[in-house]
Amino acid sequence: MTYRTADSKREEFRKYLEKAGVLDTLTKVLVGLYEEPEKPNDAIDFIKQHIGADGPDTADVEQLKLEVTELRQKCEQLSEENAELKQKIAQLEPPAEESAMES
Repeated sequence: MTYRTADSKREEFRKYLEKAGVLDTLTKVLVGLYEEPEKPNDAIDFIKQHIGADGPDTADVEQLKLEVTELRQKCEQLSEENAELKQKIAQLEPPAEESAMES
């Protein structure tokens, strides 16, 4: 009876790993290591580097790139506006020498 309990727990865990995509990911990484023409000195390091190689979703990356581009344009626009406003203020303010003489 203990043997069957351990077997069922093992099978349940295997199903959990399969459902979570862990088995597919590990298989892909190990196949990648197997197909590597020059085997790395540290196989564990290879696995660590490639286990999360999928990275973020492409759609998320594209959205973030678009947002960065828009924010850079906005920043440039605001910098130009700031420079223009500083120039207008400088034109409207009397020079420091004139205000000192008038006092």
